[in-house]
Amino acid sequence: MANAKVLEQKQQVVAEVKEKFEKNACTVVADYRGLNVTDVTELRKSLREAGVEFSVIKNTLARRATEGSDFESINGHFVGPTAIAFSKEDVIAPAKILSDFAKKNENLKIKAGILEGQVVSVDQINALAALPSREGLLSMLLSVLQAPVRNFALAVKAVADKDENGEVQEA
Repeated sequence: MANAKVLEQKQQVVAEVKEKFEKNACTVVADYRGLNVTDVTELRKSLREAGVEFSVIKNTLARRATEGSDFESINGHFVGPTAIAFSKEDVIAPAKILSDFAKKNENLKIKAGILEGQVVSVDQINALAALPSREGLLSMLLSVLQAPVRNFALAVKAVADKDENGEVQEA
């Protein structure tokens, strides 16, 4: 018979994991079999710097956390050594970091993910990882927003540079 204290701890872990699945913007499930301590430490460091939590959770506890939820279909991926990356705000960070790391180290394999409450496949995670970072997207948006103003300013300058005969003056 299971010790009541151990059972209570497991129930608490299940409740915490369930809350993480529900509240985080992006969750990525990966198989870390074959990674050595140095690799895992390097991966954890890069994830931590991006504000992503990386945890190894027992498969049975992870399955219990998803039972009866919209993302119960991810349970088939909780097999073998499983690590889960949770990100509260940045949707792209865990996918990008894990995908880049998996390209360099073939022992890390992405299994699936949860993106804003929907279970997504490995292909969708890799497509998400291919997107530019948040900062890159913001700089692209800023560039697009500045283009009309810049073009207008160049047109006004060209009109101002013309002399009375309609010819452009040299500076």
